Amino acid sequence: MQLSAELSLYPLEGDIDTVVLGFIDELVRAGTVSAVTNTMSTQISGDWDAVMTAVSEALKLSSERSGRQVLVAKFLPRHRTEVGPEG
Repeated sequence: MQLSAELSLYPLEGDIDTVVLGFIDELVRAGTVSAVTNTMSTQISGDWDAVMTAVSEALKLSSERSGRQVLVAKFLPRHRTEVGPEG
């Protein structure tokens, strides 16, 4: 089943830009989810297990590296965002 998630990370310690960009890099590192970012949030989509694994692993690594942080997440089952060159 396909799943989309909208994620907003709020670091409570460290440099905000570095922490957030590192979190996004971890989300897409395995290449199993697609991601679209903007100034407010990051949306990822893919197979249900791939999305959940990407979020779990990225948050764990980010927390280990950068300390306390808050992750706000919204999930939409059976949805996949496809973004092509036209935006």
